[in-house]
Amino acid sequence: MSDRASQFPASRRPGQQIDERMRPVLITGICGRLGRRLARRLHRERRVIGVDRRSFEGRPKDIEHHQIDLRRKKMQDIFRHERPAAVVHLGVMHNPRIDQVEHHTWNVTGFQRLLEYVAQYEVPKLIMLSSANVYGPRPDNAQFLTEEAPLLGGAMFSDIRDLIEIDMLAQSFFWKQPQTETVVLRPAHILGPVRNAPSNYLRLSVIPTLLGFDPMVQVIHHDDVVSAIVQALEPGVRGVFNLAGPPPLPLSELIDRTGRSRVPVPHFLMRNVIQRLWSFRATSFPAPELDHIRYVCMVDDRRARKILGYTHQFDIQDTVRAVDGVL
Repeated sequence: MSDRASQFPASRRPGQQIDERMRPVLITGICGRLGRRLARRLHRERRVIGVDRRSFEGRPKDIEHHQIDLRRKKMQDIFRHERPAAVVHLGVMHNPRIDQVEHHTWNVTGFQRLLEYVAQYEVPKLIMLSSANVYGPRPDNAQFLTEEAPLLGGAMFSDIRDLIEIDMLAQSFFWKQPQTETVVLRPAHILGPVRNAPSNYLRLSVIPTLLGFDPMVQVIHHDDVVSAIVQALEPGVRGVFNLAGPPPLPLSELIDRTGRSRVPVPHFLMRNVIQRLWSFRATSFPAPELDHIRYVCMVDDRRARKILGYTHQFDIQDTVRAVDGVL
């Protein structure tokens, strides 16, 4: 399937009535850090329903939570009874240690079922959180990649192949179901009290870098991602949008801003060490992740700033501090 982002007429229809506000917003993956923050942002203004296999500790009483698997039939019951006004899909699994069949089935089959229910019950809005990682860090990348760039991140990263397939399924759904406003968001590296690779990397007490490589990197505060999702819920918004935070900076400067030490290591040595640590389950970073601190992968987010009205609210220092739970 080819990348069809270039054909998306990302637009907003002025004056469209917001008559869906009395219907709930359904959030998959609500028990993750982003899901919780989005739910807390929305629940005072809109009814929120969450779906997640995990329990929702500290759940506000007015947020309804269904502790179920996306692939189970009860998901259809939720759509039938609740008729959501919007679905925000945050329930993508990112765990390279999970069995590949289970990983693929959860991500791809689960999302296909979700798309079936969105179409069957005529949900007006679908938002899918993808990632700028779908483009892939490569030595021949343009300085800033637009939404039309090919999705090549799966060439070296098996974990990202599911995300690329889901991203492309959402693009296909855009054309098959034009009555649903489908939005795909591709943020740069998200930093915050989240358990993702960029934040975990910057939490290391001594941060390794690759000798001879100091790529420019983009990061985005987790609350800026939440704000972009909220803006994407507005009626009339559809299409694919890259998201970035403050201006990019060299990886070395990003690390220095954490206050931690960094140590340069030759690539071949680092790769061998990580492969050995991975085999002993002593690290959460598979060796292919090294390309993210070796090559550039930055995005052009002008479309989001123009169409969504997105602007980042957190500067680089606040974004970096969020890794340690500050702000």
